[in-house]
Amino acid sequence: MTGVLASQQISALIADGRLSAQKPILPEQVQPASLDLRLGNVAYRVRASFLAGHDCSVTERLDEFEMHRIDLRDGAVLEKGCVYVVPLMEVLDLPAGLQAVTNAKSSTGRLDLLTRTITDGGTEFDRIPAGYSGPLYAEICPRSFSVLVRPGMRLNQIRFRDGQAVLGDDELRALHASMPLVDDEPVIGDGLGFSVDLKPQSGTLVGYRAKPHTGVIDLDNIGGYDPAEYWEEVHSDNGRIILDPGAFYILVSREAVHIPPAYAAEMAPYLAMVGEFRVHYAGFFDPGFGHDAAGGAGSRGVLEVRCHEAPFVLEHGQIVGRLVYEKMDQEPAQLYGAGISSNYQGQGLKLSKHFRAR
Repeated sequence: MTGVLASQQISALIADGRLSAQKPILPEQVQPASLDLRLGNVAYRVRASFLAGHDCSVTERLDEFEMHRIDLRDGAVLEKGCVYVVPLMEVLDLPAGLQAVTNAKSSTGRLDLLTRTITDGGTEFDRIPAGYSGPLYAEICPRSFSVLVRPGMRLNQIRFRDGQAVLGDDELRALHASMPLVDDEPVIGDGLGFSVDLKPQSGTLVGYRAKPHTGVIDLDNIGGYDPAEYWEEVHSDNGRIILDPGAFYILVSREAVHIPPAYAAEMAPYLAMVGEFRVHYAGFFDPGFGHDAAGGAGSRGVLEVRCHEAPFVLEHGQIVGRLVYEKMDQEPAQLYGAGISSNYQGQGLKLSKHFRAR
């Protein structure tokens, strides 16, 4: 077995007890190539972000860094600019050879809600070594908006892989030749490059910038918020915008993206040398995203962009990130968008599901 595990294989891990939880894992948590993870009952406000480190548990490090703990059972606000650690409901007992990687869900990233997974003995965020057995914790840092959370909310997701599944550049070129991965000439180099769209086909709206002083967002309130209360529109009539240091933007890729059913992809930052910004917190693209048969023709990648120390001019068509494609071990029983309430199939420039369409 070599590749990313599909939904039916994740279900088999659950049945075998390799994936367990304080409360039974729900069928809707299982996605085509990942499992949604749920928040537990308590959040620890900590002084700083941390990793457990070799031979140390997260609980031991919490004894060092905890400031206070918050009961989430009646709902609680996680404040903008603070760091929290929340034990997750799910527990792993991975077999030897099976490793895992986690990432924020799309809606989490679009709220600038930095969410990473830490583990006992862990020396990296979001990377879980083969054979790991133990609890999982979410480190949560709201960057733009304070959020109201409750137990069971799903802010991040986990993917499982056995062996080396990443496609090399030659394999990517061959795959694109057989089934186009983008609707333009591909830029391939350590993955499939994608660029920013600052010349929309109609109008001048190219993105959104988070407002600095807003109300709380209840993560259970879907479609309940007026975008104008939380976001400023970003317009351009010349294919260029200037990113403000410290500001958070929602932009969109120029290319329509396609993830064939036998593959998955992860969005990775482009080389730091291209500019003073970072693209993307959420990173998983499921099999079937942008796939015609799954209703995804024309799906574009939404870019979550934060500018660093200096103002930076971003130009239309500038390469800002790359998609790393991986082989699936099996094709998933159900594809992204095909009857599983996927929120972003066929998307263009789009805020998170919490905001009303404009």
